[in-house]
Amino acid sequence: MQKRSLREQNERGLSAHLLTHSLYPSPPSKFIRNGVVVVVAFLLLNPLSSSSSSSLLLLLSLIPLLDAPLAAPLLLGGGRGGAGEDRRRRAAAAPAAALYGGDRPLDTQTLIIAVAVLAAVSLSLFLGFKKQLPFMHFKEEVAKEFGIPVQFQRFWVWAKRQNHTYRPNRPLTPQEEAQLVGNIRDASNRAHSADLKLFLEVELGLDRRPLPPPDKMKEDILLFFKLYEPEKKELRFSSFPWSAKLFVKAPGKPSEILPKLNEMAGFAPNEEIELFEFEPTVMCEHVDKKLSFRASQLEDGDIICYQKSPTPDNEHQYPYPDVPSFLEYIHNRQVVHFRSLEKPKEDDFSLELSKLSTYDDVVERVAHKLGVDDPSKIRLTSHNCYSQQPKPQPIKYRGVEHLADMLVHYNQTCDILYYEVLDIPLPELQGLKTLKVAFYHATKNEVSVHCIRLPKNSTVGDVLNELKSKVELSHHNAELRLIEVFYHKIYKVFPLTEKIETINDQYWTLRAEEIPEEEKNIGPQDRLIHVYHIIKDPQTQQIQNFGEPFFMVIHEGETLSEVKVRIQKKLQVPDEDFSKWKFAYFALGRPDYLEDSDVVSSRFQRNVYGPWEQYLGLEHSDTTPKRSFSANQNRHTFEKPVKIYN
Repeated sequence: MQKRSLREQNERGLSAHLLTHSLYPSPPSKFIRNGVVVVVAFLLLNPLSSSSSSSLLLLLSLIPLLDAPLAAPLLLGGGRGGAGEDRRRRAAAAPAAALYGGDRPLDTQTLIIAVAVLAAVSLSLFLGFKKQLPFMHFKEEVAKEFGIPVQFQRFWVWAKRQNHTYRPNRPLTPQEEAQLVGNIRDASNRAHSADLKLFLEVELGLDRRPLPPPDKMKEDILLFFKLYEPEKKELRFSSFPWSAKLFVKAPGKPSEILPKLNEMAGFAPNEEIELFEFEPTVMCEHVDKKLSFRASQLEDGDIICYQKSPTPDNEHQYPYPDVPSFLEYIHNRQVVHFRSLEKPKEDDFSLELSKLSTYDDVVERVAHKLGVDDPSKIRLTSHNCYSQQPKPQPIKYRGVEHLADMLVHYNQTCDILYYEVLDIPLPELQGLKTLKVAFYHATKNEVSVHCIRLPKNSTVGDVLNELKSKVELSHHNAELRLIEVFYHKIYKVFPLTEKIETINDQYWTLRAEEIPEEEKNIGPQDRLIHVYHIIKDPQTQQIQNFGEPFFMVIHEGETLSEVKVRIQKKLQVPDEDFSKWKFAYFALGRPDYLEDSDVVSSRFQRNVYGPWEQYLGLEHSDTTPKRSFSANQNRHTFEKPVKIYN
């Protein structure tokens, strides 16, 4: 729960990271003094750099975790609502209550005080105190815990601005520090929160020992500074001992403090530097060094980022030559996990990209990673966040502008993309239509799958002519047809003149086969019928289709016994097995079981909707391997040995 809350704060806490940098990696500590539970949390924050997954933590980001236990007697005691409700309350409060020392009840008058210490060091201290506690006693508690004498402590009100950032707003006055903790909270809390949020300023000398805080006059402004080094792609506090802040005069100008900033950064005294005011939108406004701080509308708690003035040389030498470009990179960087489309469950590699990366940028990085010389041979497919599968249709060549567009599925964003390495450039491929066609050999018990690639304005006849050059025919004059099969039923025989651009082979099986001579010479009274394999569930009596459907010619006056002979010969079924088969005429899903003496052709005289809903059903046991529903629907399934040709 704690990590999840911090992560939520991270999304809006980049500004706070520019303010905070802890040198104390100590874990949270808990202690009890005078019956008051005190929790101290040290937050370790790395420098903001492109080479690390820096935590971007709001300085007081643990505060939301401490809200629930303030009603601890109700949550953790018997309360109202019975034993079941009590257990639910305990479970809900447990993660936060652990910060207070397990199930120990808290007094409802306990007040949470958050303290932040910042120089080059930041730590967050969370203390539970009585609201009636004099503030001076609270300062003594801080002194005992951290060795910072009371006279060296200066507390500021930690306020939320209109732009939703948090900054030190003003120091507490001596009159306020003479009051009770609860009174200070009530006077400074406009949001009517249960928390009192304070910022503790500590001045440290070269020996890292506390010093008295400098006097703050009315014209003084407290500013914080971070140094950007484009060669390291790093934004951090300067290496000058313990200097992350300066008091400046409001009427003064930034040009007056440039020597001090150069000293803090370790630059030459006359080094030209640029200043930027950090904005909560993760953008920076250039600070005019000739204008006064007041004219630039700078105030207590503002963050100034500075760097050496970029030159024409390093503007092209570094990918992020200035603070604005670096912060834009930090704001938009995205780690993407790439998977081969052939292995959609396995991450293959990851790349750190920008959400603003163009289509060309992304495929170039992927091609470089895979060692592919032509990025246009990379085809990408987006991820479906709901099915956790690749989307059915790949991303078209330059079909989206930016990486962010590739990662969005409805209102959700993911970090997965699928890739393919093509044998021809994608723009050329998109001008073609690729169909996966399963060819059923007329005399051999096998199926071969071929990818036929032709211009989109080609016809079905062109597909079959191309297929003839790839397969072995029973004789050189054999004619082929292309049919559409779905769930073991034949739904369509494609006309030779139909354009292939609209044919979908993603969900239907496209089957090519030789046209039997019997069908070419069909008589006026003969009928070409659909024949499907069926099985009946013994419990539900529901009929299901399976196996390979086929066409069959039935002649005028032909009985079932005569038709059965031809079916057994065609399917090569042993007598013992075939004797167990049943035969039924189906119309709109309703079976009519036939006797050997029944004339089959007489049943196929009615006009019904869809020829696939009028067929001869062969009821027998299904000896083929069972497949899942989704597999049958989304993949080509065959009952014969399959050879695949690309």
